[in-house]
Amino acid sequence: MHKVAYITLGCPKNQVDTDHLIAKINDSGFGYTEEMDDADLFIVNTCCFIDDAKRESIDIILKLSQQRKKDSKLIVMGCMGERYRHDLKKEIPEIDAVFGIGDDDDILRHIRTILKPSSRPEQPGPVRCSSYAYIKIADGCNRSCSFCVIPYIRGGFRSIRPEKVINEAKNHLGNGVKELILVAQDITGYGNDIDGNYNLSSLVRDIAGLNGDFRIRLLYMYPTGITTELIDLIADEEKICNYFDMPLQHSDDDILISMKRGYSLRDFRETVAYIRKRIPDAVLRTTLIVGFPGETERQFRNLKHSLNEFSFDRLGVFKYSRQEGTLSYNNRGNIPQKIRDRRYDEIMRIQSGISLEKNMDLVGRKFRALADEIDGRGAIARMYSHAPEIDGAVLIRDSKKINESDFIEVRITDAYDYDLAGEIIVE
Repeated sequence: MHKVAYITLGCPKNQVDTDHLIAKINDSGFGYTEEMDDADLFIVNTCCFIDDAKRESIDIILKLSQQRKKDSKLIVMGCMGERYRHDLKKEIPEIDAVFGIGDDDDILRHIRTILKPSSRPEQPGPVRCSSYAYIKIADGCNRSCSFCVIPYIRGGFRSIRPEKVINEAKNHLGNGVKELILVAQDITGYGNDIDGNYNLSSLVRDIAGLNGDFRIRLLYMYPTGITTELIDLIADEEKICNYFDMPLQHSDDDILISMKRGYSLRDFRETVAYIRKRIPDAVLRTTLIVGFPGETERQFRNLKHSLNEFSFDRLGVFKYSRQEGTLSYNNRGNIPQKIRDRRYDEIMRIQSGISLEKNMDLVGRKFRALADEIDGRGAIARMYSHAPEIDGAVLIRDSKKINESDFIEVRITDAYDYDLAGEIIVE
């Protein structure tokens, strides 16, 4: 039986795309492997959001080109395949084929021409953490942020039909998943292109109505799309995590205008104020960009000040990455790399202190957590305040009493910059 190995880079939306492709390929009679020596075909799902992502994708492709067994094949797909389809094959001739976004059927047809399928797959697919699952509810983006290349790669915003999303949620719950993570480039735009009367709140309300003990997490909320209706729903529905992933990007109004974000600092401040009024224990995650063209030291100080004003629970920082085709590509006032690095370090240093202080306030308190991983050394669990892969977690030494995907009660015993230590509370 021919076996396929998959490497997924970038965001959770890419992981969802890979998982859907794996299911189709397995159903067509090809096996799955995580061992390089066993793979007859490698499929790399790439990212090219920023230069670092491009470099990682290229490095992986080159590594596989050099280390794979002699007769194996290499397919590149995803964002980099969509944007640099012809250049990739030309510059890296070891690649056998390049595909873009949504080319699953073409990929499958190509695989059938280079590999012979078996009557049934030997292994159903990758064994991942079974406690949570990502569900992509839309693709593309209609925003015109001047720094972002996503609309050029993935096209305009397209909601996935609610019945398909809900069926996928049911399937995951039937397989024992305890946390459904809804993702999209702009999750708050859901439904605008289908039916103005059925929006994100409608979808989340329907999913929350499904039977079972589970929770829902929403990722990537565009600030202007966070309505009072959505905030009120999150406040009132116990199954939805009190977690707001809302990228500010910058706090200086002139920079926000140049970024074409469509809101001011005052707008953002009012949204945060309503969230904290309705949900006092809400967790706020944001992302920032340092070194945007023209960013002065005064504007950077404004950005640093916003960290103390909003006291974000979670924060990610990107150094501005100039991407061809974006509106900011030809902006004047490019910031030298050395200054971008310094500003990045300053933001992370401030946030580290804020995060540690917030975590220390949790010591001694009790929380419900979801057990993700268990081994001989202990367990890794997440509270409602922890999104997988991007946030910290609760580290538990004694894991004999729990199983993966269990909801457990924990008491926080110690705090670090981003992680927590805890113990299981036995009733």
